[in-house]
Amino acid sequence: MDTQEQAIAALQRMTDESRAVVFFGGAGVSTESGIPDFRSIDGLYNQQWKYPPETIISRSFFDENPEEFFRFYRAKLLIQGVKPNAAHYKLAEMERKGKLTGVVTQNIDGLHQLAGSTSVYELHGSIQRNYCMNCGAPYTITEAFSQPGIPRCTKTSGCSGIIKPDVVLYEESLDQTVVEGAIRVLSRADMLIIGGTSLSVYPAAGLIRYFTGRHFVLINKTQTASDAGADLVIHGNIGEILPRISV
Repeated sequence: MDTQEQAIAALQRMTDESRAVVFFGGAGVSTESGIPDFRSIDGLYNQQWKYPPETIISRSFFDENPEEFFRFYRAKLLIQGVKPNAAHYKLAEMERKGKLTGVVTQNIDGLHQLAGSTSVYELHGSIQRNYCMNCGAPYTITEAFSQPGIPRCTKTSGCSGIIKPDVVLYEESLDQTVVEGAIRVLSRADMLIIGGTSLSVYPAAGLIRYFTGRHFVLINKTQTASDAGADLVIHGNIGEILPRISV
């Protein structure tokens, strides 16, 4: 049995021994669905724009230059038509069968829910939800972005407020209710699987400290700073490795 097969066998054993598995995921979970990540060599942070992408997706930039923000947002973040991959579907299956108690994700694409997961804690929000900053009216993607330029409210008479995506921008705080929910499932889990994330984005990555369970597993293409503290580390594609678990 080669090293990869041994690792898969160990992952299966740990899963079998666990009753409350939590999955903590990042961009690598969605890249296999065709969604670009931010920090890889081909990621958004390595592409050229008039302003640095990390500046564009800050709250101060959004307030000061919404036209340029939405130009970038429509081109790079408003990803539509993509489908969940094998990792998303496996996690949904694990939840249905009572093995998985929660997905804590840094992604904003909504693919976990599309695959069937219901216990999802979206730390950075979701492009699927939008709201008027003036009257609070909710908008779907289709409703909000069917009009060109800066999307504005049409649901309330005389409003015309800017419709903001329900995503957490730089300089904004994480939603406390979501954070508390994530902490709750992490603290009650007996197994934590981290996949597709470099664990370099804070404060999101800091939440894993609330896990005190038995099995700590890392699945990622490259090494992370937390590899040394994991019970099992598998380097590879999350969409190829995770589906090999039988539940």
